[in-house]
Amino acid sequence: MFTDEPRHGGKYGRKHDGEHDGRNSGRYEGKKAVITGGTMGVGLAIARRLVAGGAEVLLTGLRDAHLLRAQEELGALAHVVRSDTTSLDDIAALGATAEEVLGHVDYLFVNAGVAELGPVAEVTEESYDRQFGVNAKGAFFTVQRMIPLLREGGAIVFTTSVADSMGAPGMGVYAGSKAAVWAFAQVLAAELVGQGIRVNAVSPGFIDTPTMGVAAMSDEERLHFRELGDVSTPMGRHGSADEVARAALFLAAEATFTTGVKLPVDGGLAQSVVAMLPAG
Repeated sequence: MFTDEPRHGGKYGRKHDGEHDGRNSGRYEGKKAVITGGTMGVGLAIARRLVAGGAEVLLTGLRDAHLLRAQEELGALAHVVRSDTTSLDDIAALGATAEEVLGHVDYLFVNAGVAELGPVAEVTEESYDRQFGVNAKGAFFTVQRMIPLLREGGAIVFTTSVADSMGAPGMGVYAGSKAAVWAFAQVLAAELVGQGIRVNAVSPGFIDTPTMGVAAMSDEERLHFRELGDVSTPMGRHGSADEVARAALFLAAEATFTTGVKLPVDGGLAQSVVAMLPAG
């Protein structure tokens, strides 16, 4: 959800950005994956690890510059598609493209998202619709379209947020939309278990991405948000996109007896109240 470097000397661990550390070679050979919101941040970090491991990936984005940059970086194993997750026509076209290009899907990462912060009293209908359109509606109908392409043994991983279970001021709409995503994940886990498809979610806290997961912030607001993340997170730093990617890939590829769970990747943020309690 959120993002940056530790202000406390890395006391609780160094950020991991080792997508090219050599340990991925061949790990995902022959696998096929779809990643929505895959041209930057967490989505791109997932794509990097999959491609490094030999997987073929189809990733979506909206901005032409990001699409081109991702294609150039990831190379021949990547197929980059311009797709608006709020458009059912685009979602239908994405499914058709995935079927044509990949044939089937082993891993589906439902990662596209948007956050617009502000108190409840100031939220506009446009902002409400935009956030629920991307985060909830888009996620729901993307999965609906992709289910027929998922093979037995496949996995769906949603990107939710630590905000979906915390009453953080200014995040009413965003938190509500991500709570809906987590509800979808739990229902889908129950519905798809009989087909041999696992459904889980990663729940990021403050993560170092280009936008920090929040739309339309000024430089001053972004700096304040970074400082808030350092102060709020018990581990004293932001996480990296690669740390979230490794958690998502664990759920997709390695956690073969796990479904219906939400894995926090938040430096203890969800437990911050507990962390501040005195010992004894």
